[in-house]
Amino acid sequence: MKLTLTQFVTLDGVVQAPGGPEEDPSGGFTHGGWSVPYGDEDFGRFMTEVFDRADAFLLGRRTYDVFAAYWPRVTDPEDPIATRLNGLPKYVASTTLTGADWQGTEVIGREDLVKDVTALKERPGRELQLHGSADLARSLLAHDLVDALHLLTFPVVLGSGGRLFAEGGLPTAFRHTGSRTTSKGVAINSYERAGRPEYGSYG
Repeated sequence: MKLTLTQFVTLDGVVQAPGGPEEDPSGGFTHGGWSVPYGDEDFGRFMTEVFDRADAFLLGRRTYDVFAAYWPRVTDPEDPIATRLNGLPKYVASTTLTGADWQGTEVIGREDLVKDVTALKERPGRELQLHGSADLARSLLAHDLVDALHLLTFPVVLGSGGRLFAEGGLPTAFRHTGSRTTSKGVAINSYERAGRPEYGSYG
């Protein structure tokens, strides 16, 4: 399976707590829920397209807790996201979680996260999808395990909060594979990993 990352990001690179005030207030973050005002039909259509390609999900512990508290209660068989999340295999990366109540969930990464994720990618299927989960995403990017990115850039600057691309990250080149802009100004860009960066000089 191809490992894909879908991430919401502000113009100044913040990815922390896009979905609600209580999602992740760590570090005194007070801007939670910043993506919500930009939801529209274009946004929903893109997210449905993404989830339609999923054959399994990989989640960090915090994102798992947020998702598990909400999505199992969405039982509408016509909801394209809920049916995928509730029906497909889910893997939560955690060294402290002892069990997972959400049906179809397995805890991985207790001893060797890279080995476990590599094994998942070797299974047959289309996409192993990572949504949010910034800490986990940074770790997987550092090990060259993310095959494709969907970056949804929202037209807002927050000035503080956790970033996806940390200082000292692995230099990586990506190939742009698609773009669109929603009616509310969210720029959606897709990329596939293309190896190491190339360098030159304008001089």
